Amino acid sequence: MSPDDLATTERRLLQSIVEVARHMFGAAASSIFLVDPDTGDLTFEAVSGAGEENLIGSRFPAGTGIAGWVAVSGQPMVADDLTSATQFARDAAESTGYVPGTIMAAPLIRFEECVGVLEVLDRAESRSDLDDMELLALFATQAACALELLLKVRHSHQEPADCGALIRRIGEKLTGRPGPAEVTAIRLLTIADDLLSH
Repeated sequence: MSPDDLATTERRLLQSIVEVARHMFGAAASSIFLVDPDTGDLTFEAVSGAGEENLIGSRFPAGTGIAGWVAVSGQPMVADDLTSATQFARDAAESTGYVPGTIMAAPLIRFEECVGVLEVLDRAESRSDLDDMELLALFATQAACALELLLKVRHSHQEPADCGALIRRIGEKLTGRPGPAEVTAIRLLTIADDLLSH
């Protein structure tokens, strides 16, 4: 897989992750920030919904807002009242052209290090916060696994067939886990398999 093909695949995979997350929660928007390993800055890498036309590539300094807090702490967060959430950076939100009323965010963890943050803005239906947080955290884990597939290709020059075998092994580990998280994870792995087979 050439560097250009890999970059295209990565963009498509990240975009599929935010689209699935947005639809899973009936949200106004969903986004993925990746953490710059050198500076800690957060960069919008994929956006679905409000702001998707012009946010890709936008950067925020390390620690900015709820995404910055999640990236530093490695912990998920649900904020249903942003007026009382001290981590919320209204000026940063205003600079994107969309100020949400609620935010859920979960870290993307690779080798015990946060490499990115998955955010869901203004979800439509709220069960209990714990249910939403657990579901988002499970989905973020699967998203991090999908990113890991691409990193393995990038750093070891594996052929796509090797990634397909890895996808199948991850899928086998999900067997027996009931509920929407399993369905969502399988959908994500199917998307990853399809992307990597092109």
